[in-house]
Amino acid sequence: MKKWIIPAVIAVVLIIVLANSVYTVKENQYACRVQFSKIVETTDKAGLHFKIPFVDSVKYFTKATTLYDIPPSEVLTSDKQNMTVDCYILWRISDPLKFYQTLGSMPVAEERLNALTYNELKTVMGTLAQADIINMEDGAKRNEIYDGIAADVDALAATYGIQVVDVKIKQFDLPDSNLTAVYRRMISERNQIAEMHSAQGNQQATMIRNEVHRDVNIRLSNAQAEAAELEAQGEAEYMRLLAEAYNSADKQDFYEFTLALDALKQSLTGDEKTIILDADSDLAKILMGAG
Repeated sequence: MKKWIIPAVIAVVLIIVLANSVYTVKENQYACRVQFSKIVETTDKAGLHFKIPFVDSVKYFTKATTLYDIPPSEVLTSDKQNMTVDCYILWRISDPLKFYQTLGSMPVAEERLNALTYNELKTVMGTLAQADIINMEDGAKRNEIYDGIAADVDALAATYGIQVVDVKIKQFDLPDSNLTAVYRRMISERNQIAEMHSAQGNQQATMIRNEVHRDVNIRLSNAQAEAAELEAQGEAEYMRLLAEAYNSADKQDFYEFTLALDALKQSLTGDEKTIILDADSDLAKILMGAG
């Protein structure tokens, strides 16, 4: 019985030693082999690796990009206005050796990133007026500011073995004491823009109306002149035809007689049928049967 105990113990020890001599690394991991609190090897190759049993330990860090939602914080603008900034940061470990030596863990890294980002936000926003941050202009200008913040934070985080992929500002909030003033300023700006467009529209409408009125007056004046010319031509033609038709004394007497008959006809249209004529007039003589 005793002969089996020693081999069994040896086998168990060998299994334990062997189990503590290997470690595995996944595709999305960095592995740091630590010996007496000092990193002696780092690797990101997936698979089975060896270590000194009971002496070496292994620290694992993720290779994936991590999102850290930074708690909202207050910053002061160049015109001494408080604003609350709510943002997040995308980051990943680029140098596991440096990361372990300077920070050692993910929570500590997030605390450091929080401080770096806040200081950078405070510095950049301190150079901008509140009106430059809150406006209705193209967002490309603000994106340039955010990209600059991300680049600066990335440069600072590189000393910790961290790569900052992006810094995004989710929201700018105003303290309640500033909300009313900002809203009034924005309303005033929008009213000024509306008044400017309205004035431009009224000016253009006036110009169009004046141009139409001028065109109408010119056309009307030309039409009246043309009508007067045509009327004068018609009168001249009428007089020419009339003179041509009554070019003798008998014709002229007949024309005058017809005019007298027309005048008499017009005078007898009412209820009153009494007329007064000169006894020497041809019309009186004809009516009296003495013509």
